[in-house]
Parts: sequence; C-alpha cells; structure tokens
Amino acid sequence: MENATTSRNLGNIVEIVNEAYSDRARQGAPVDYANKVAEAFGYTEEQLRSVPENAHMGLSCGNPVAAATIKEGETVVDLGSGGGIDVLLAADKVGPTGKAIGLDMSQDMISLARKNAAKKGLKPPQVAFVQALLTEPLPIEPDSVDCILSNCVINLLPFDGKAHLLKEVHRILKPGGRIVLDDIIAKKELPGYIKDDLASYVGCISGALLLEQYKSLLNDADVLFVDNKSDLSVYYQQSDSNSGCSTTTTGCCTPAPRGSKAQRPSYDVNEWAASYQIYAKKEGGPVPNPPTALLRWWDAYPTVKSSPASMTAEEVASLIRGEGDAGEFAVIDVRRNDHAGGHVRGSHNHHAQTFFDELPAFYERFKDTKKVIFYCQSSNGRGPRCAGWYQDYLNSKANHDNKSTAYVLKGGIKNWLSKFEGQEDLVDAD
Repeated sequence: MENATTSRNLGNIVEIVNEAYSDRARQGAPVDYANKVAEAFGYTEEQLRSVPENAHMGLSCGNPVAAATIKEGETVVDLGSGGGIDVLLAADKVGPTGKAIGLDMSQDMISLARKNAAKKGLKPPQVAFVQALLTEPLPIEPDSVDCILSNCVINLLPFDGKAHLLKEVHRILKPGGRIVLDDIIAKKELPGYIKDDLASYVGCISGALLLEQYKSLLNDADVLFVDNKSDLSVYYQQSDSNSGCSTTTTGCCTPAPRGSKAQRPSYDVNEWAASYQIYAKKEGGPVPNPPTALLRWWDAYPTVKSSPASMTAEEVASLIRGEGDAGEFAVIDVRRNDHAGGHVRGSHNHHAQTFFDELPAFYERFKDTKKVIFYCQSSNGRGPRCAGWYQDYLNSKANHDNKSTAYVLKGGIKNWLSKFEGQEDLVDAD
C-alpha cells in the first residue's frame, strides 16, 4: 500500500519542501511561537535555555532526545536537523568523546545550525552539521551510529523516499543501536483534498503514513509506537510577535510552499493525524565505536568557493632558494599522520582536519604574506581544499587589500620528493 505522494515527482516534492524550510531558516520564527510549539511537544524550559533561540523554530512534533537514553561517548545522528536543537542537546549527553551529527537537505538550515553550534563553542568532530538529501545514500559509514533521531521530518519525504531512508537507517545503525523518531502519522486514510494540498504537505500533514504503512516500512518486530497525545493545532496559533509570521485572522507560522502564505487548514488536523514517538532497536550485540562516522570529514565544513592557482615544484624551489623577496611566501603542509614521511623544508604544518576552525588565527599570521602555498600528499584533496578555504576567507574580508593569495603546490609532496629527494636545502624529514 502506497501513499498518494508516490505518484508525485520525487525531485519536485523534495525541492518544494527544501525551498519552504530554507525560507524558514533565513526568516526565522517569532520566539514566543517557537517556544509554544517546543513546550507543547515536551521540551523543558531548561532545554530551551541551553540552546540559541533560533535552534528551534516551531518545527518539532516531539522531543526525541528526552527518550533516547543517550550516553557519554556515543555517536548520534539526527535526520533533518533543522536549526540544530536536538543535535546540540545530544552533544551535551555524548560529551567531548562522543559525536553528534545533524543531516539536513537545506544549506540554509545547515548554515544556521553551524552558527548555533559555534555560539556554544561546539565544532567537528564532536558536533557536525552536513548537507545531505535524505532520499539519497547518507554520508555515514555502515554500522557506525549508536542512536538515530528524527523530529517531524520523515513525513516530509515522498513514499519512496521514506522507504529509502529507513533502509539507510538500518545500514548506518550499529548492531544493538536504537532509533527514536518523532513523526506525524495519519489516523485514517487521508482524503484527496488533504493529500493533494501542497501547503498541508509542507506543513507535515498530507505526507503522513498510516500506522500500518509505517510498520511495514520499518519491517522490524522490535518496534514500539507511542501516541504523544499532542494537540497539533499548536502549529496554527497566531504569534504575539510583530515580526516573522503573519498575525492576521488566518495567519499561522507553519512553513508554506514558496510564493504562498501559511494558513490554518480548513479541516481539523487532530481528526486526521497525530504525533507519535517510534522506538526500534537493531538486532545484534554492542560493538566498539569506529574512529569516524562521517564518510568524508570535510562535509562538516563549508564548501570551497575559490579555485586557487597552482605553482610548480620548480617555482616553489626557486622561492626557497632565495630568488623571491624575503617574506614573499610561506609553504603550508596540511597533512597530519603522513607528515613525517618527508616535507618541504621550512614548511609550516597545519592539519587540514582542523584548518577551517583555525582560519582566523591563520589569517592573522599570514595575511601580509604574498604567496601562501598549500600542499598535501598529491594535492588532489586536502591541499586545494585548505587553499580554497583560505582564499574564501581572504575574499570575505571587506577591507582586505589582497596582499595575500592562496596557491596549491602542483603534485604535492609526492611530486616534490620525486624531483628533489636528497637535496637538503629543499627536503626535510622528522
């Protein structure tokens, strides 16, 4: 049995939802409205005070962290992390030895969540927010996650997307791992006027599955569904604020398809749908935490916009041998574990995995250096990425007079050693 949204184009639905929630990330929601919704679905005043105000925007239908029994050192993934509230609350529980990862398809939501994490002094690898389509393979290693959370997100996916995501949940969850999902579930078959209403879809109602449909997708005997007994009309309350959402008679603060106005539906949402908390556990005994859960560590950082130019090994060798002005250049080795195998003499070591977080200090050190040349093993990944981050940072400085420019050492250390190994003025080793 399939939901009617199966016949809709997957890409169109995902795009419409993405646009609506990206708009919410940029515009925010009035604090009084967001707090009312959060409190209605079980968040405590203490929890809400512990996170930045815009970490929650009235988008929840439960409080999965409260029921997830998250332990110190665990790895937690939140599907559809929004402004970051559940990831930030989970981070307090996993502590510095654990990992809390948020996945969201909206780049605007990811940017907002990263800012919220920064306000709390949290950064990768402990806390990471990664842009990812939940209808595609998740950027997470298999059998690497202790606990998976989701809060009013799965209902936003078309039927095929829901089925795909729940298979991915099983793939990334460790044996013995658990899921706690808060979601909207249909009480009875939804009529066409609800199923076909995009505003109701974006508002988390018309994409809701029947309970039996949800159970069939999880395909796991050890699943518990608990009705939260929540009043879904809280989504359509007017805000007391003079900014953000409409305060007209029909105005409400739920997200709406771009170009339309969020309005209270003409039907009683509590008649047709309910908020549930869903618990499940993957069979198998506990296994140790893997060293990483993210497939690509750099996904936790902004995408590089710049494309720095390359410098050949011969050009850099000329600079080192004194053919450039003093202070004209600096060579940056961004390798970590492979650094000791040999490096450019006089190079500074700045690990790629921590480079983005250290950009302000790096800029202060090298902002007056004309040529800042980055390299890694072969300069196909870490070198260009760090050079790009540095150039992006330079470009973001409104008063920067372009004294400094990022470059990439062509061919990296492999090419350098193939040309200059044994030449002590050019090659050093730890």
